[in-house]
Formats: sequence, C-alpha cells, structure tokens
Amino acid sequence: MIHIDDFIENFSATFKDSSSLAPWEITNDLKNRIEKMILDLSADFVIENNIAIHKTAVIENNVTIKSPAIIGENCHVGANAYFREGVYLDKSVKIGPGCEIKNSIICSETTVAHFNYIGNSIIGRNINFEAGSIAANHYNERAVKKISVLYNSEIIETNSDKFGSLIGDNSRIGANAVLSPGTILTKNSIVKRLELIEQVVMK
Repeated sequence: MIHIDDFIENFSATFKDSSSLAPWEITNDLKNRIEKMILDLSADFVIENNIAIHKTAVIENNVTIKSPAIIGENCHVGANAYFREGVYLDKSVKIGPGCEIKNSIICSETTVAHFNYIGNSIIGRNINFEAGSIAANHYNERAVKKISVLYNSEIIETNSDKFGSLIGDNSRIGANAVLSPGTILTKNSIVKRLELIEQVVMK
C-alpha cells in the first residue's frame, strides 16, 4: 500500500478521505474532488465556472485554465500556460511560461520552470522542475497501455492507462529529464538533467 502522506507532508489533511487511496485512484477522480473542494473555499477566492483563483495569485497573459481548477494563495502562473482536466495548485506554487499541467495536484512552494509537461501526477512540496522536464502519463510506444508502478521492490498494477508520477517533498528534477508513466520518487530525490526514469521496464 502506498501512503501518500509518507511522500507529501499532511497530504491527507488537504485531500480528505485520501489516506486509503492509491495515487492513481486520486488522479482518476481528481475533477470530482476539485469540484467539491471549490464549494468550501473562502471569500478569498474568485470563483467562476468551477475555476477558483485566490485573490493574491498572479496569472500572466494568455493563460488557459479549463474547469475545474483551484489556484491557491500567492501562486504565480506564467504566460501561455495551459491547465486542463482538473488542476490543483496549493500555496505559493510557481508555474513558468508555456507549461502544460493536466489532471494534477501540485503542492505548496513547488516551482515548475518553463516549457514543462506534468500529466496525471501528484507533486509534493518544495519541488523544483527545471526547464523542459516531463512527467509523462501514457505509454505511447507499448502495445499494453496499462501502467504498473514499482514500490518497495514490488510491482503494483494500477489498472489505469493514465498515470504520471508521485513525487515526494523536496525533490529536484533536472532540465529535460523524463519521468516515465508510473514513476514513484521518495522525498529528497534528485533526477539529473537529461535523465530518463523508467522504473518498470517492458519485458
């Protein structure tokens, strides 16, 4: 059993009833979860069409945000970023220009530099993605699309063909690195520039 609180401090305090769920179960239901969370937000958020943006957040030019989405306190979203299929940004998250975030949770104090892609992922606190890094969420090249993850030397079947990464707090992802679908990184992990992480290799 993967306990997300072992990777991300107090995750279940924000995403209630998540302590018994696998990461992919949360991302698969993220749109519904965000829609429910929007109902309980304070007046510090401007809410329109199931998109909630904190009054202190900065959204630069030509940003596309598709519902549902929550953009938290003191977040900064760079020009031409694209959010779709359910995005949650916690406090003080920085998203650089030209990034695409899909169906993902990004926790507080995390920075995603320019021209990055993060899909169907749960990203912890105080993480830095350098430019051009990718958290891939789908096996384009495999005949069998279902994603498996490696955790504690055990392969776990997600029974899903869309899941990106679970990344623990204080990790660092280098420029142009690629995290293959199903990547699980513990706290304080370091991925080098140009590195490919593929934890479950196709037989």
